[in-house]
Amino acid sequence: MLDEFIHEPRIAYFSMEIALRSEIPTYAGGLGILAGDTLRSATDLGLPMVAVSLISRAGYFRQTLDHEGTQQELAATWTPQRWAQPLDAKIAVRIEERTVWICAWLYVLEGSMGGRQPVLLLDTDLEENTPQDREITHYLYGGDNIYRLKQEIVLGLGGARLLQATGFSIRHFHMNEGHSALLGLELMRRYTYSTEDLRPGESPYNFPRVREMCSFTTHTPVEAGHDRFSYDLIRRVLDNGFDLEIIRRLAGEESLNMTRLALSLSEYVNGVARKHAEVSNAMFPGYLVHAITNGVHPYTWTAESFRQIYDHYVPGWCHEPQLLIRADCCIPDAAIWQAHVQAKQQLIDTVFSMTGVTLQAQMPIIGFARRMTAYKRPDFLFSDLERLKGIAGKYPFQIVLAGKAHPKDEVGKQMIMQLHRHARALADNITVVYLPDYDMALAQTLTAGSDVWLNTPLPPLEASGTSGMKAAFNGVPNLSVLDGWWIEGCIEGVTGWAINDAAGLADGSAHMLYDKLEKVVLPLYYDQSDGGWIRLMKGAISKNASYFNSHRMMRRYATEAYGG
Repeated sequence: MLDEFIHEPRIAYFSMEIALRSEIPTYAGGLGILAGDTLRSATDLGLPMVAVSLISRAGYFRQTLDHEGTQQELAATWTPQRWAQPLDAKIAVRIEERTVWICAWLYVLEGSMGGRQPVLLLDTDLEENTPQDREITHYLYGGDNIYRLKQEIVLGLGGARLLQATGFSIRHFHMNEGHSALLGLELMRRYTYSTEDLRPGESPYNFPRVREMCSFTTHTPVEAGHDRFSYDLIRRVLDNGFDLEIIRRLAGEESLNMTRLALSLSEYVNGVARKHAEVSNAMFPGYLVHAITNGVHPYTWTAESFRQIYDHYVPGWCHEPQLLIRADCCIPDAAIWQAHVQAKQQLIDTVFSMTGVTLQAQMPIIGFARRMTAYKRPDFLFSDLERLKGIAGKYPFQIVLAGKAHPKDEVGKQMIMQLHRHARALADNITVVYLPDYDMALAQTLTAGSDVWLNTPLPPLEASGTSGMKAAFNGVPNLSVLDGWWIEGCIEGVTGWAINDAAGLADGSAHMLYDKLEKVVLPLYYDQSDGGWIRLMKGAISKNASYFNSHRMMRRYATEAYGG
């Protein structure tokens, strides 16, 4: 079953999570969505890759919400046999002085243009392992720090060994975030100098060769967000005969910092937006962090109604999304609006089926959906309920919210409850709905069917963000704080709007958001006599979707990170 994939050298793409489809819960959020879009674009472009991730049999979690907004987490178990095929090969790693066996499942991702790419999902649920070790690959981001380290041993060391055992020829390794950095240690083991060529005291490891083989994409713009493990824990868990003093020099003296290990063992390092690269260069002096701004997969995130008009008016857009730059002059206004009306109706129907709430088609919908955590500031829009009511009295609008809080993020869970309280307080003036169990399918419906896409992170904590890019493929303008990708994507009044004050402060304040809504955004929506809103939709497509796509992103990785 691997014959079609092992005949040519491939790029090995390692990611703790990867979004393959909504029915396979091997992803938690943006990192996994990006990984899936990366592979989908590589497939469409004919770039031979093989992805390596964990099977995550119990998934991340299914979210249920009661009337108060209390989040309950249910296991998102899935059946690998339905979607993937088991491979015969098994390899072993040493964890806590035990031999832990690892197998893999092959999932074949089929691209929108007929291509196919292999995905190896690593699994420790084998009879040879202890009950404790069988669960290492069960829970995505579950358990404690020890559990996380075990997962990263399986991903990095185990993934590299399984690729070799299954016959893949790997010409380059790409680490999507630092979770898989231990694969660098496995490459150190493989690439060594002959002892006859070494001078006394020289390291036997061929570091230039290892670095030449590796690229690393960092996603986290805050130091506290990077995985660290004490060396006491490393000594106890990582029992693979590695030289601990060399690891200290590569990964940090005080603790093993997975990001620093990946930085030290990669020739090419990049952040996921220009601003994020600047922040990362300041955070990690001594390393050169390039910038490759994220993108989203064109076909996956474009509603069927927009696919049809793009196929008609901009043929070839799926392979060359840069052609969408012609959207502002080649697609009739009526076609754009009709495609949006269809996407919006699908969202209205989805909201009704999930909540029983009927949204009004003639009234604008403000969409906001992402991981519910403090720096995303999901409550920013609700800072002044009276002001919000006053705006709605002049220009009625509706709000649709969605997103999960990490099971251990109590602040995030409280925010979801607070959003539900705000919804009840505004019920007589503004319809606010919160959709549970946000996943790929719901994300596509929500980003395509909203009229305005809102994003309000606390700068500079948004490394990139991609939900607004998905909206742009459907002609939905962004209203966002100037952070992450929006610094590059915002052309005021052309692709959307920035939330900032007269002094240019990136985070702005709530009254700046309210002013923009009351004086610019909503009046333009309600007064479409001169076609201003349609021009804005076309601007989002021609200026944002044409550039912020994963095809452009992967072409840059292929030429700059992978050696051409």
